[in-house]
Amino acid sequence: MNDNNNQELPLGLYWKGKRTTVDRIVLPFQSLEVVETINESRATREKEKGTMFRQDPNAIDVEWRNKLIWGDNKYVMSALLEKYAGKIDLIYIDPPFATGANFETTVRIGEKDLKHTKEPSAIEEVAYRDTWGKGLDSFLQMMYDRIVLIRELLSDNGTLYIHLDWRTTHYVKLILDEVFGTNYFMNSIVWCYKSGGAGDNGFSKKHDYILAYSKSDKKTFNVLQEKSYMKPGSGKNPAQTYYEDENGSYTLVNIKDWWADIGMLATSSYERVDYPTQKPEALIERIVKASTNENDLVADFFCGSGTTAAVAEKLGRKWIVADIGRYAIHTTRKRMLEIDGCQPFEILNIGKYERQYWQSFNFGKKTPEQTLAEYIGFVLKLYKAEALPGSAFIHGKKGNKLVHIGGVDAPVTFGDIQHALEDTRRMKQKELVVLGWEWEMGLHDVVEQEAEKAGIKLQLLSIPREAMDKRAVDAGDIQFFELAYLESEVKKSAHGYQIKLTDFVIPNLDLIPAEVKKLIKKWSDYIDYWSVDWDYKDDTFHNQWQSYRTKKDRSLELTSDPKQYDKKGDYKVMVKVIDIFGNDTTHIIELKHR
Repeated sequence: MNDNNNQELPLGLYWKGKRTTVDRIVLPFQSLEVVETINESRATREKEKGTMFRQDPNAIDVEWRNKLIWGDNKYVMSALLEKYAGKIDLIYIDPPFATGANFETTVRIGEKDLKHTKEPSAIEEVAYRDTWGKGLDSFLQMMYDRIVLIRELLSDNGTLYIHLDWRTTHYVKLILDEVFGTNYFMNSIVWCYKSGGAGDNGFSKKHDYILAYSKSDKKTFNVLQEKSYMKPGSGKNPAQTYYEDENGSYTLVNIKDWWADIGMLATSSYERVDYPTQKPEALIERIVKASTNENDLVADFFCGSGTTAAVAEKLGRKWIVADIGRYAIHTTRKRMLEIDGCQPFEILNIGKYERQYWQSFNFGKKTPEQTLAEYIGFVLKLYKAEALPGSAFIHGKKGNKLVHIGGVDAPVTFGDIQHALEDTRRMKQKELVVLGWEWEMGLHDVVEQEAEKAGIKLQLLSIPREAMDKRAVDAGDIQFFELAYLESEVKKSAHGYQIKLTDFVIPNLDLIPAEVKKLIKKWSDYIDYWSVDWDYKDDTFHNQWQSYRTKKDRSLELTSDPKQYDKKGDYKVMVKVIDIFGNDTTHIIELKHR
């Protein structure tokens, strides 16, 4: 770049390939599909168990549900704009600012609290590490796009807090100055802590930065105070009030932007959920109290372990949180269920719309037939299968196995598999593999029976979300996992109906790390969480009872509490299990109440 060009550029931060026009993904709010609703936490249920005149939480008419969203936050924020532009009062984010950090997660197995270190999935590595795929340029463009969307979501009273460290703070501040304006810079908060070792080649780096920017001059800011230990002098000072505690005399002073009174989470802390980027609740509590009032709306689009949601819930704020990691969503769900009095919330997924966008972006503007053919060719190549034309339901072949591929925008159905089985039989083949993104609820049992009747060996494999990320594909990190299956039964007693888990099977044990297999003593050790919808209507899963393991309590109930139905009739009961890897499996039971 020559001197003349330099003179034409306004002051700011530049990087290779900088785009100031955000690539907007126009998604309707309805693209955030509600996949689960929860009206009552386990903590509340256990506290009120046996209470006379206890209200049925599932009969409550709820005007607002807090939201836990699984998906890429750029897609999530784009979908939220339709309904929540200018409506969110506080956004806190803790983005992946550490390029070489260790983001392994401790997974606890079974009742004896055996531990396995879970490597991040390829898609989580994209979120935490591969954001830096092209170095700092990639990170800065990722942050620029999200900061623009965040500003649009903030209300006029709203504030953004971004948690960073020495690697990226100076760069991100210049982006914030550009997007928000230097007039709306509030603070560069320094959070000091004592954890970690001493520096060998310089002073130890023992602090993070939290940059705060407001949307406008109308920002909410509540002055918070802390203790300052200053012994009163011998003279009288009527303007100063002194108090005394076990540490001596103190006065209350306004909190500064240098925070040394909140430490890192101790290993033994009751808050700790073994999530690598977890921050202490006290840190987020200070931010939420300062920049919101009760019933205000708080958001976090890199929610990780769910600390922002937990703090907002306890302080009486509404919340929307999102993460790209399946395990982060599961960790946050369990954390919220441990809060007594937790308000109703829902779990949303942007899945099929994200896949539709990915398909149109990657395979260009072609006819529907050409787009479908390229998509099928792409998945066959990932699965290392060859194309096999001539059938609407058989798309390829791998060795002796025929292959059917499900569409990007709909679950694989019983009918799809029936047709594929018929074509397999017509072609006089004995093995069929079905690859799908999503599956019709309760599919496994019925298709197994159909395959057995036809004398065909059937395998159901999930296409992983990583398939949509070019870096994961190029790295060869794509694994197709066979669907686990669940067995459960209904027990009837004088108190009502109960569901009992009887078996859980992960068919392909070759994909399970050897160290995990050594720790598994019985089938239930694979299960971290399970829940029941007593009246499933073929749409949203309504979580009406759940049991799960926590860090403190490793036990797992294998039989549900009793359920009494008010009306006689035929009911579908859906049972959902989440295993120690964060994957979910469902089973449907037909229940006749007479």
